[in-house]
Amino acid sequence: MILFSIILLILAILGAPLFTIIATSAILGFKSSDTSLLTVPLEFMSIAQVPVLTAIPLFTFAGYLLSECEAPHRLVRVTRALFGWMPGGLAIVCLVVCALFTAFTGASGVTIIALGAILYPALMEDGYGDRFTLGLVTSSGSLGLLFAPSLPLILYGVVAQVSIDDLFRAGILPGILMVAALSAYSVWNSRGTRRQTTPFSGREVLAAMREAIWELPLPIVVLGGIYSGFFAVSEAAAITALYVFVAEVLINREIALRDLPRIIRESMVLVGAILMILGMSLASTYYMIDMEIPQKLLALVGELFSSQVTFLILLLIFLLILGAILDIFSAIALVVPLILPIASTFGVNQVHLGIVFLAAMELGYLTPPVGLNLFISSYRFDKPILHVYSATFPFLLILLLSVILIAFWPGLSLWLV
Repeated sequence: MILFSIILLILAILGAPLFTIIATSAILGFKSSDTSLLTVPLEFMSIAQVPVLTAIPLFTFAGYLLSECEAPHRLVRVTRALFGWMPGGLAIVCLVVCALFTAFTGASGVTIIALGAILYPALMEDGYGDRFTLGLVTSSGSLGLLFAPSLPLILYGVVAQVSIDDLFRAGILPGILMVAALSAYSVWNSRGTRRQTTPFSGREVLAAMREAIWELPLPIVVLGGIYSGFFAVSEAAAITALYVFVAEVLINREIALRDLPRIIRESMVLVGAILMILGMSLASTYYMIDMEIPQKLLALVGELFSSQVTFLILLLIFLLILGAILDIFSAIALVVPLILPIASTFGVNQVHLGIVFLAAMELGYLTPPVGLNLFISSYRFDKPILHVYSATFPFLLILLLSVILIAFWPGLSLWLV
């Protein structure tokens, strides 16, 4: 069994699909314990009984449509008209737009690729240094995962079996804290400089809003419906997908009908990958529960740590490392079932744990040496990876302090729940 585990680890390092590694480990585990292998397909089929999973393909499709049209340009113009008069205003625009875009696409790498071409040259033209600009755009891509309708929030709710509506509400204040912390640093970075600001113009605000007339109601309608309880998550996903399709394909006509099959195919490939990982991880989780692995892990942790504080410190360190080497969907599916019973023993609320988990995983995208966003940014802007490390380091420190505050101040997450 140990030999097979080593082989699976080597295959994972060499790039074998994660769901095959998870499935193989589950099958080997069931085989060794004389459990019927029918458990694997039965557990996989059980995800079809989770109604909220219909939200994942719908939100993903809507996010891909938004990334294919001119909506990012229009959102940048609106936020620049609103905040461009402030010192560091364009940097704040970058943070706000990226956070909103990532919330709808659920993928920080897509945000860097889609918005980087707009924001990077705009920040450079506005007088920001290359190092600050690169760090800001790279860091901004990881924001937004705590805001509805983020796919990782939905997936955590499914795996942990907690209310997704509660998770959406719990993510508001921690998400605002992270955006506000980076905004404050951007304003501080602009001190003493004569960077050109855009005078506030009501006419420009109205013109920008008129141009983005079909995009602006989207977050208001969808998020307002979710937070008020008027929409269920799956209903909000259907409304979002329909609204974006009508606005961008039929009204603005920025996406040709002939391109829809390609966009649908690309978005559903991501959905398929998420569902394969989730289905196989459910089978693996069943095996771990059957073998009492969470109880054994709990006993081990209980011997090493005796307080909630030490547990949270260990959890943050573990999640930073995990986020740097594993994508967020795989991490949720694999790790959450293991840490939930341990966190409950130390009195950590499951909703608060989800916010801490996702906030720390946001940092994983920026954690050297293998944080995903670091390499995406290096490729997108043709910069040496060491230069990207250096540029993002101040932003990483600020976000780390924010995550520590979120972890040890549960009221911030739970106040709106």
